[in-house]
Amino acid sequence: MSAQAAVSGVPSAVSSPVLDRINPVTKLGAALLLSLMLVLSIDWVSAAVALVAELVLFACARIPFGALARRSAPILIAAPLAGLTTLLYGRLSGEIFWEFGLIRISEGSIDLAIATVLRVLAVGFPAVLLFITIDPTDLADGLAQIVRLPSRFVLGALAGLRLVGLFIDDWRALSLARRARGIADEGGALGRVRRFGGQAFALLVLSIRRGSKLATAMEARAFGSPIRRSWARESTVGWRDAALLVIAFAVAALAIGVAVAVGSWNFVLG
Repeated sequence: MSAQAAVSGVPSAVSSPVLDRINPVTKLGAALLLSLMLVLSIDWVSAAVALVAELVLFACARIPFGALARRSAPILIAAPLAGLTTLLYGRLSGEIFWEFGLIRISEGSIDLAIATVLRVLAVGFPAVLLFITIDPTDLADGLAQIVRLPSRFVLGALAGLRLVGLFIDDWRALSLARRARGIADEGGALGRVRRFGGQAFALLVLSIRRGSKLATAMEARAFGSPIRRSWARESTVGWRDAALLVIAFAVAALAIGVAVAVGSWNFVLG
């Protein structure tokens, strides 16, 4: 029987009329396929073409804009930071526009910085935006039934994932409890750092205790049995899954083809 996790707390997946009927394993495979083909080159043309195609596809999938903005925030922050680092300390070539100590900005570093930003976005968006439509339980069903991963590993990972939401609630409860005791607003900046360490340790102790209880409960219900188990929900793939993989390959092939055609292809192992 498929494991409905013994605890709850993971936010529900974002609904998309187009992607909801596609197997989570297929979504994972499409994201990996597109990412692997994009990391073969560091050039802005292939990354830009892939990024534009991805945005068009996600718009067609009718994923809510608010969900995209929230879930993509880490990518939107990391991409400019990676580009800035590359701009200041990247490859030197062509004319040097400005230098100060170890910092040198040249034509080559500018091109590489632009390519880095677009590449991070093009690689990160498929992973983030496809995963926000995946329900953890559905993914566990697919990994166990289609990929044939060990059920004990899959169910343990699912149970651990569902504890993440509870950690957030526990952290909020600890903060409120400390504030009720009058120890949340004293000591200035140093006091806040000290309280953060103490609260983090308390959360660690609480999570270890909860994890031990969950492991014992799952073992008592034979989740660790070596006998092949049955599943309550069958995980299958169909023509929609094949279409998604074809689309992912087509986007990657288009990006690579345009980059090769304009002469900007820069194979990373070359």
